[in-house]
Amino acid sequence: MNCVLRSTIFEFDYDVTTEACSFKQTKMYLFFQATSLISLPLKPLIIHHFFAHSSLSFTTFKQKMKMFIIMLMSFSVFAYVGTGQPLVPALIIMGDSVVDAGNNNRLNTLVKANFPPYGRDFLGHNATGRFSNGKLATDFTAESLGFTSYPVAYLSQEANGTNLLTGANFASGASGFDDGTALFYNAITLDQQLKNYKEYQNKVTNIVGRERAKEIFSGAIHLLSTGSSDFLQSYYINPILNLIFTPDQYSDRLLRSYSTFVQNLYGLGARKIGVTTLPPLGCLPAAITTFGEAGNNTCVERLNLDAVSFNTKLNNTSMNLTNNLPGLKLVVFDIYNPLLSMVMNPVENGFFESRRACCGTGTMETSFLCNARSVGTCSNATNYVFWDGFHPSEAANRVIANNLLVQGIPLIS
Repeated sequence: MNCVLRSTIFEFDYDVTTEACSFKQTKMYLFFQATSLISLPLKPLIIHHFFAHSSLSFTTFKQKMKMFIIMLMSFSVFAYVGTGQPLVPALIIMGDSVVDAGNNNRLNTLVKANFPPYGRDFLGHNATGRFSNGKLATDFTAESLGFTSYPVAYLSQEANGTNLLTGANFASGASGFDDGTALFYNAITLDQQLKNYKEYQNKVTNIVGRERAKEIFSGAIHLLSTGSSDFLQSYYINPILNLIFTPDQYSDRLLRSYSTFVQNLYGLGARKIGVTTLPPLGCLPAAITTFGEAGNNTCVERLNLDAVSFNTKLNNTSMNLTNNLPGLKLVVFDIYNPLLSMVMNPVENGFFESRRACCGTGTMETSFLCNARSVGTCSNATNYVFWDGFHPSEAANRVIANNLLVQGIPLIS
């Protein structure tokens, strides 16, 4: 059975003068192919719960609507998962430490997270190599798509046989759009990740045959999350790069690499690609400590401006790629604004602390500096937006994943 959330129909009035929204009619339609149409009047059942007032400010309306869409998406996923099939055949992940699920464990690099307290809130309380206290945003994404397991780290021992049929994770901590970033930290370059993906494709083809393999690759969602290391761990601290490039010129360099990467991935049969924007770089605890004013824990504005400029160009580059590559669905996932919202309004987003990280002093520690002997590590990471100086906590990753779910609808349909 193929269960698809076809459409949600809302009719409401928007008053420009008062900036308020009020509903006229609400009804949701779910189409179950090979079964029957189910029509659910939502006003008495669900709408009342989310929109208790007849008139809402536009900001509140948008927030509640986002929550409502997430709930509807979850409902559609649950209905589909009941058939035992995920929404897409496979999930492919590439990028840096934000999505690395353990590939760096196998490398001779200092950029690792396969030791406590990393992973203390993950399944089995194991440090798998994920740069967080628990799940990554991509782990939550896999769950939302209906997968019963997470894409295996491609360099791990588990990456073999039928485990590969539902996807794989090729990401490497300290990788970037610029291969020089990864090479400096002995991480896996984006170019090498693509070569590993080609090798992966050959393995899948040998298991299921050429035709089925093509269906898997074209139907799979390919997620790319990288770029932060290029700025924070390379450009900003490398005087040579600073002499050669302005931040704007360096962004152009990275985006040329991105464009080439997408075209190469497309050439390998990928048709559904998602790429994340840069986060608010100046709000990461380690960035505040390194580039901010002494004794001031506010976000570093110039870093955030660089991220905003890059993200604007990323959207434009992605639009050009979509226009020039037939059949490509390319979604730019905005993680800048959700993370900025958590940093600037922690309590409203369910957090207590957004300026310091949970691990150690919360100002700089990451990778080997965040370890079992780090003094001051918090006891409850769910109160913190950041787990270490660079990476979100599991709780923040959940919020980010919820936003990805809404933005990624075009990749599922």
